[in-house]
Amino acid sequence: MDRNAPIGVFDSGIGGLTVAREIMAQLPGERLIYFGDTARVPYGNRTKETIIRFSAQIVRFLKSQGVKAVIIACNTATAVCAESLRAELSMPVVGIEPAVLPGARTTRTGIIGVMATTKTLASAKYRHLKSIAPKEVRIIDCPCPGLMDCVEAGEFRTPHTMALLREYVEPLVEAGADTLVLGCTHYPFLSDAIRLTAGPGIRLIDPAPAVARQLKRRLDEPGLLN
Repeated sequence: MDRNAPIGVFDSGIGGLTVAREIMAQLPGERLIYFGDTARVPYGNRTKETIIRFSAQIVRFLKSQGVKAVIIACNTATAVCAESLRAELSMPVVGIEPAVLPGARTTRTGIIGVMATTKTLASAKYRHLKSIAPKEVRIIDCPCPGLMDCVEAGEFRTPHTMALLREYVEPLVEAGADTLVLGCTHYPFLSDAIRLTAGPGIRLIDPAPAVARQLKRRLDEPGLLN
């Protein structure tokens, strides 16, 4: 495979651009092809079979563009079909997952909140992450229906978005959480609004830097790093 080939990045919408941004920052020599499935966003309320079908269609397109690696920049799609794509493809496949373990290492109060879609929070992958987290850390699940739609609409600080954030974030802070895990790639677009809602001293954990580091390792091993 050609080290000059591009990297394919896909998400249900524009959220994966937060991952693409981090890849470009850490691997400036690489070219990216980004596929945002904005016609069918969101994936969080889709069936497992539908998400698998959508992801397979997108990967076929990315393969037709000659990519050397595939980044699943969508927590929901990663939870549903990352393993099957890794078994199918003869190239590096890197997914994304809520940064529960980094969040558990970061917290000072011993309480973290995980903001994510309902589908991600219900996944076996997420349950596994919680099972291997330190037992002394309390993890509060926070499904956030509607937040992805706000980002897709470019509504980062509208009254509707801020009302949703108050609904989701304030109970986490009141419960003692000092660390919020952004378990959807759309949510970093709302980082400023989340900090405004949560107040001072709250740490936000974005998994995108870890994805870029893992991609670098996966490309470096077979000599595919550009």
